[in-house]
Amino acid sequence: MASATTAPETDPNKTVVEEVTGWLRLYSDGTVERLTPPGAEPFTSIVPPYTEPRNGVTVHDITTARGVDVRLYLPAEPPAATPRRRRRPLILHLHGGGFCLSRPSWALYHNFYAPLVAKLDVAGIVSVFLPLAPEHRLPAAIDAGHAALLWLRDVACGEDANNGAHHLDPAVERLCDQADFSRVFLIGDSSGGNLVHLVAAHAAAKDGAGADLHLVRLAGGVLLNPGFAQEEKSRSELENPASLFLMEEMVDKLLALGVPLGMNKDSPYTSPLMAAEAVVRLHMPPMLLMVAEKDLLHDPQVEYGEVMTRVGKTVETVVSRAAVAHVFYLNFFAVESDPLTAERTRELIDTIKTFVDRY
Repeated sequence: MASATTAPETDPNKTVVEEVTGWLRLYSDGTVERLTPPGAEPFTSIVPPYTEPRNGVTVHDITTARGVDVRLYLPAEPPAATPRRRRRPLILHLHGGGFCLSRPSWALYHNFYAPLVAKLDVAGIVSVFLPLAPEHRLPAAIDAGHAALLWLRDVACGEDANNGAHHLDPAVERLCDQADFSRVFLIGDSSGGNLVHLVAAHAAAKDGAGADLHLVRLAGGVLLNPGFAQEEKSRSELENPASLFLMEEMVDKLLALGVPLGMNKDSPYTSPLMAAEAVVRLHMPPMLLMVAEKDLLHDPQVEYGEVMTRVGKTVETVVSRAAVAHVFYLNFFAVESDPLTAERTRELIDTIKTFVDRY
């Protein structure tokens, strides 16, 4: 833990017991202050939902009785005379932030996932407002991800957990009418990539116990630069450059605050080897693992793909080459201004689309 320092003068009895520079302070009374470091303000700004289409997409925030809130990215409704389209796959998004930071409503995610609806030709993207550590340590986020799957089961059955059976919110009704619930894909950035693995494993264990998702089937998972790490630092952590979205301090402290008390990075939540060993006897969906060559966590990400393959799971590993770092595709300024980042982002999206179309 970091050495204690005096908290703001407004409460001299509180001390800072842990700090992630620029992002988070944990105080001695258990309260948490989340910050925005200089330069991150455009990415952490909140994008409100909107029902008038922008670039062919509408955005809706839904409160469910399953204990989770979700943000829906939906393709705009076609004109009334348009013939009914085939049902299309559905994406369930689990955001990153080292289990401790970020919201699906941040511009960081909106600027990537809103246009992704059309690029992947899906019925919609459902992004989960995950409970944040250290107030809500793992497995809280895993439980929230599974609750979102149960909500999708409700929707597939024509029920709205908010308004009672058979009375759907208009946005949810659109999702119900257009989605192929037998082709639900999990997708997650950074620590959200870990959650793709963990939520899929949780669902597989529930299915094995007879508590299945009925009409909902997990067709695959997409881990985008996942946040796997271990107590012994990998070569990539020691040699690759840090970025605004991932510094060595964030790897060390956020993951420690995210896992259950008494655990560290050598746990099934963050260790690639232990994550793979925990699912040996489970029926896991196929996974697409996207790795950035200059990511601090490049090596443990690659190790995850290797050990999962060794235990008999289907994992396709694709590396974004050249000087792109952790979650480069979410840096919309770089995507707009840097040809290399733009090209690697197009390649990443094309790879995701090929994977979704295959399954």
